[in-house]
Amino acid sequence: MHEANISIRLEKTLKERFCNLCSSLGLSTTSAITLFIRAALREKKIPFEIAVDETPSIGQRGLSAFEALRMQAAQNGIQDMTLDDINKIIKESRDERRRRPN
Repeated sequence: MHEANISIRLEKTLKERFCNLCSSLGLSTTSAITLFIRAALREKKIPFEIAVDETPSIGQRGLSAFEALRMQAAQNGIQDMTLDDINKIIKESRDERRRRPN
């Protein structure tokens, strides 16, 4: 049987964690990867489910929160506030909080 090499790049910690897992299963890293390849060829597919994560990203959640705030501002008639107006309200709120006894 002729052998061939496969070379891949991984994050160092990812490789270390995988090697440790293989070792705890009594396998070499090469054996585990060979098992994966054989299963993929036998089943003619990746031998586990690969799916899109439908969980919104931080950016998507931030944008949704921003849009909700914009709608709330419009409902309250304050959608035309300037950044100076907003900063003034924030400063007044912080000043009031500092004046309150703990």
